[in-house]
Amino acid sequence: MLYRIEIGLKQGVPDARGRGVIGQAQGALGMTIDVCRTRDVYKVVANIDEAKAAEVQTAFADPVVAESAIRRLPAPESFDWMLEVGFKPGVTDNVGRTARGALRDIVGRDLKWEEQVYTSIQYFLSGSLSREDVEHLGKDLLANTLIQTIQVFSKEEWLASEPDLTAPVFDDHPEIKVNVIELPDDDAALMKISSDGILSLSLEEMRTIRNHYLRDDVKAHRAELDLPEWPTDVELECIAQTWSEHCSHKIFAGTVNYKDEETGEEEVINSLYKTYVKASTKKVEESIDWLVSVFTDNAGVVKFNEDLHLVYKVETHNSPSALDPYGGSMTGIVGVNRDPLGTGMGAALVSNVWGYCLGSPFYDKKVPEGLMHPRRIRDGVHEGVIDGGNQSGIPYSRGFECFDERYLGKPLVYCGTMGTLPVNVTGRPSERKEIEVGDWTVMCGGRIGKDGIHGATFSSEELRTESPAQAVQIGDPLTQRKLYEFLLEARDLGLFRCITDNGAGGISCSFGEMGKYSGGCECDLAGAPLKYEGLQPWEVLVSEAQERMTLAVQPECREAFEALAKKRDVEVSFMGKYNDSGYFTVKQDGKVIASLDMDFLYETGCPTLVMPGVWKKPSIPAPTVEEKEDYSETLTKLMGDLNICSREYKSRIYDGEVKGLSVVKPFVGVNSDVPSDATVMRVEYDNDRGAVLAEGINPWFSDIDTYDMTASVIDEAVRRVIAVGGSLERIAILDNFCWPDPVESEKTPDGAYKMAQLVRSNKALYDYTTLYKTPAVSGKDSCKNDSTRGGKKISIPPTLLISSIGQIDDVKKAVTMPFKDAGDVIYVIGETKDELGASAYYRKLAEEQGVPMNYGGTVPAVDGEKALKIYSAMNKATDAELLKSATTPSKGGLAVSLALATIGGQVGAEVDLSGVSEDAATALFSESNSRFVVTVAPEKAAELEALFAGLPVAKIGTVTEEKKLKVAGAVNVDVDALVNPFKETLYGV
Repeated sequence: MLYRIEIGLKQGVPDARGRGVIGQAQGALGMTIDVCRTRDVYKVVANIDEAKAAEVQTAFADPVVAESAIRRLPAPESFDWMLEVGFKPGVTDNVGRTARGALRDIVGRDLKWEEQVYTSIQYFLSGSLSREDVEHLGKDLLANTLIQTIQVFSKEEWLASEPDLTAPVFDDHPEIKVNVIELPDDDAALMKISSDGILSLSLEEMRTIRNHYLRDDVKAHRAELDLPEWPTDVELECIAQTWSEHCSHKIFAGTVNYKDEETGEEEVINSLYKTYVKASTKKVEESIDWLVSVFTDNAGVVKFNEDLHLVYKVETHNSPSALDPYGGSMTGIVGVNRDPLGTGMGAALVSNVWGYCLGSPFYDKKVPEGLMHPRRIRDGVHEGVIDGGNQSGIPYSRGFECFDERYLGKPLVYCGTMGTLPVNVTGRPSERKEIEVGDWTVMCGGRIGKDGIHGATFSSEELRTESPAQAVQIGDPLTQRKLYEFLLEARDLGLFRCITDNGAGGISCSFGEMGKYSGGCECDLAGAPLKYEGLQPWEVLVSEAQERMTLAVQPECREAFEALAKKRDVEVSFMGKYNDSGYFTVKQDGKVIASLDMDFLYETGCPTLVMPGVWKKPSIPAPTVEEKEDYSETLTKLMGDLNICSREYKSRIYDGEVKGLSVVKPFVGVNSDVPSDATVMRVEYDNDRGAVLAEGINPWFSDIDTYDMTASVIDEAVRRVIAVGGSLERIAILDNFCWPDPVESEKTPDGAYKMAQLVRSNKALYDYTTLYKTPAVSGKDSCKNDSTRGGKKISIPPTLLISSIGQIDDVKKAVTMPFKDAGDVIYVIGETKDELGASAYYRKLAEEQGVPMNYGGTVPAVDGEKALKIYSAMNKATDAELLKSATTPSKGGLAVSLALATIGGQVGAEVDLSGVSEDAATALFSESNSRFVVTVAPEKAAELEALFAGLPVAKIGTVTEEKKLKVAGAVNVDVDALVNPFKETLYGV
C-alpha cells in the first residue's frame, strides 16, 4: 500500500527554503519570483493500515509550524505554478532512507525489501513566469536531471489533477547473467570494447589482457574452475578498475623521456612517484623520528604524543562534481572521511578541510553544452560538502577558493580529513595491518546500487558527452556516522583484524587489495546487500555506492561482531574468506565467475606507460606598467578581486565549532572577518599541544614555470604554519597534483610540454621537501582534468595543492594576523624582490588592458636556505611570546597583507616601504616568498631586531589608532574603504 503524505508550513510561517529559492533564482538566473512556498512529499510504501499511516503522518510533521495531510494538502492561497522535484529510480534518497528508519520504529518490526519511503519537494510559485521559465528554474537551479525528475503544473493543471500515487521504484530486472567477452586479434575491435564499456583501457593494455588469457597456465587454471577461455565481464571490469589511472596512477608510475631544451639536459625517469615523491620522504625520514605510516595506507600517519598519532588525507572529487556538484562533492567529503577511518586500525575523525578551483560565478559568456554554469557548480559543491561533513558531526577547519576560467570544464573539488589514532589498539601498534588465512571478508555499512558504477574508470579520462550518469554517487552522512561509531567500538573490542574503505572500484578494489596481505581472497556476490534487484554481478563488484567499509574479521569474533552490528543498527555481510591462493576469486551463488592472478592484477600485468616530456620556457608578455604616485585605487581594486576578496558569506555556512576544539579559527580579528593564515586546534580537551592546518596553492605561477610554482606553494604551506606559531621541526605535507592530460596523443598534441611541467613540479617537490625536512606523507594525483563537452576542449592550468599539518607545543602561544594596539612597531621579515610575474597585481593589469593572459615576468622563486633561518628565528620569537601579530604575504603582496591586518584589528597603520624596495609597485605587490609582517610592542623592538640580526628585516612603521592605511608616497586610504570591496564582491553569492 502506498500512502502519500504532504507536509507544508502553516500560513503565516516564513518559508526560509522558499526565500532561498527566490534569491538564488534572481542571482543565478536573473529570474524574478514573487512568492515561493515549499512542501515535502513522502511516498510511504508499506504493509500498514490507515491508522498506522496516520501515526507516520503525525511523526513526520511538526505540529507547531507545519500542517500535513495524507494524499494532498489544500491548495495554497495563491500560486501560478507548481514545480515538483524528486529522485529517479535507484538514486540515493537520504531523506527517504532516514524516514524509512523512522517508519521501522513506528511499526515496530523489520521492514521488507519492498517497503520504502520516497521523497520529493514541491515549489508553489507566484510571479510573471512562463512554463519555459519554470522548466528553466527546475533544470538549471533546483534539480539535476541526471539524477532527478521534474514535473511542472500550472495552477489549473494542478487543481484538476489527482495526487501522484506511484513510487519511483527501480523496476529494471534483467536476467542475471555473466557474459564472456571475447578479445579478438583486431585493434579496432579491442578499442571498441574498451570505449563502449567505459573501461578506459589503452590498446596496449587491451592487448596485454588478451595475451594473458592466451597463456597455457591461465587456460589450465580456468579449466580447473570451469571458467570460459576468455574473460568474463566480471573479470574485465575488475582489471579495468584496478588498472585505471584513478587507482593505479599510471602517469606517475610510468616512464618519462625528459628533455630540457633550455639546458640540453636529457634523462629517463622511471616513475615520478618513486623518483621524487617517495624518494624525498625516504630521505627526510633518515633525519627525523616522527613518521609512523606513509605510502602504505589510506592516509598519512605522524606521531603527536605518547598516546596519539595524527592522521591526514586530502582527496579530489572532480569529475563527479562536474556532473552533479551536490552529490559529487558530498561523496568527496564522506569518502575522504572513510580514508582515516580505514587507516591502520581506524582513526577517530577530528576535522575537515575543503577547497575549490572553479570558474567565476559571474561568468557571462555562453557555457559549452553539457557543462554547468560555475555559479551553480559552486553552490552545489558548497552545499554538498557542508551536508556531508557537518552532518557527520565533524567541524571544518580550513577552506579556500580559486577562480579561473580554465576550471569551467572540470572544477577541482578538494576535501580533507584529519583524525587521531591511538598509538596502540588491543596491545598492538595501531598502524599495523595484517590478515590471516581464514579470516572473513566482511562488508559493512550501506547497500550496493548502480550509483558509482565506472566511477574509477570514468574519472580516468576527460569529461565527455558520453560520461555516464551512474558514475555519480550521493553520500549519506547519517548512515556513515552510525557505521563510524560502530567501527570504533568494534576496534577497541578487538573484533576485527584489518580495515579499509570501499571507495573507487568498490569491493573489487577493497577485497582484492586487502587480499594482498594474506596472498589471496574469495568472495561470493550473493552475500552482498543490494538497494534493489536487477544488478548484474559485475555491477555489484565495481559499484562505488557509499558508506561502506571492508574488514577482515577473525573466525572466533564473528558472533560478537554481528551482535554489536545489530545493536548499533549497522548492516554487515560476511561474503567469503581470505586465503593464500594467489588469486582473487569471485563467486555468484557458489559458482566461480572470476579468478584473477593477484600478481597479474596488481604487480606485473599493467604495462608501463612511456611518455615524452619536453621543456621549453614559455614566452608570456608582461602587462604594460605605468609608475604611479598613488596606488590607493589599485589596492582597493585588488581587495575586491575574486582571488583575494572575502569568502566569508559561503564559509560561514560551515560549522567550525563542532567538538569545541578550535583555537585559531578560520576567521580572526575584532569582527572575526579576515581569513587566518592557518588554523590551530586542540586534539584533546585537556591538552594544550595542538595541530596546525594550512595550505599553499597558486595555479597562475604554473603558466610561467611549474618548478617555481611548486617551490612557492610548498613554502607558502610551511610559512603559514610558522606564522601562527607552529614548529618548523614538525611539519608534514600532502601533495595533490591536478593536471591537464600530460600524455601526448592526437587529442593532446601538447602533452609533452604538459608532462615536462609535471616533471619540473616533481623535481621542485623533491628539492624543497628534503631541504625543509617536511615529508610528503600522503597525496593524490588526478591527471585527466580536461573537458571536451560541447565540442570545445577546456583544460585546467597545472594545479598543485600542498596541505600542511604542523604541531604547536602550546596553543596558548598561537599568534594571529590582525594588528593589535596603536603604537606597536611593524616589521617586514624576509626579502622583497622584483617578482611580479603572475602576481595578482599583474593579472589585474592584464585584465584591465584587455589581454588577460599577458601577466608574464619573473615568477617568485624560493631561497630555501635563507627561508630556514628566518623560520627558525620566527619559532624562537613566538616561543618567547615576542610577537603581538604575524601574517605571511601571498596573493597581493605586502599591500594586501597590511590591508587585512588593519581590517582585522580595526586599526590603521603608517608605514614606509622604501627600505623594502626602491620601486613602489614592487614593494607593494611583489609576491616574493618566505616573508612575514609582524608587530611587537615598542619595548620589545630591540629584542626582536637582535633575534633577527643578520637576516633581512626592516622596521617599516607603526600601528595607528586612526583607521587609515598610509604607505609613504604610495597609499593613503581609509580602512573602511578597503573593507567594502573586500566584502562586497562575493557577498550574497
